[in-house]
Parts: sequence; structure tokens; C-alpha cells
Amino acid sequence: MKPAFMTAVVLGMGAFGLAACEKDIKAPFDRGVCYVVDLGDEEGAEPVFNRVADNQPQIEFCAARLEEVRTRFLNLGGNRTELVGAYQGSFLFLDQTGVRRAQSLNGSRYFMMARTGDGRLAVPGTIEQRPAAPAPAP
Repeated sequence: MKPAFMTAVVLGMGAFGLAACEKDIKAPFDRGVCYVVDLGDEEGAEPVFNRVADNQPQIEFCAARLEEVRTRFLNLGGNRTELVGAYQGSFLFLDQTGVRRAQSLNGSRYFMMARTGDGRLAVPGTIEQRPAAPAPAP
């Protein structure tokens, strides 16, 4: 085998080994409880789950409570525009574009809610889209 190929294999195995050692943080599974997650400023710090609201019937309601927390921090002069939350085993990531959801802190995130023109959160299927204007005739 070629030395470059062997080097790539060894480096790949090393990266896989490091990823396997990374601690997998799980979101709490408490039914109907919405949390804001404090990730801490220090490297390797354990996340802290702070209860925001109880009796939230759906994840979208938790996202709304987390958006309230995010906007209150901003209105008080904070500069953190992103917020991490948790609801029944899932992580929620809020920012200026909307809400994304993931099963782990470092896992793949998928789009859950979008911001409307006036900044509110909405489920993407409820956002009305106007058809594109027809192309001009040649």
C-alpha cells in the first residue's frame, strides 16, 4: 500500500477514536417541561438545564417560551442572539433565522420553525408563499 493511503487511514481511525470518546449529552425527557440550556464559557463544562416552563403540550410551545427568554435578554441589553433549549429529549437552537431541532448537542440539526417578516416564529407549512412572478416573454 502507498504511504499516503496508510497515513490517511491512520488519521481517519484516530479521528474516529476521538469522536467515540466525546461525551454524549442527553436532553431531559421530563414530560411537558421546557428548559433553557447554559453551555458554560469554559471548555469541557457540563451543560446546566434550567427549567423555563411546565405543562408545555408540544415542542412548538416550548420554542415560543424560549423565544420569550431570548428576546427578554436582548431587551435587557444582552448581546447573545442565540439560545439553546431542551424539550422531551430534543435540543432546540434559536437564532435570528428561526428554530432548529436536534437529538444531541452536536448532532445534525433540522429546520423546525421560521421567522415571519415581522420576526414571529411560525411552522414552515403555515407561512404563505406568493407564487413567483412570471418571466418576461423573450
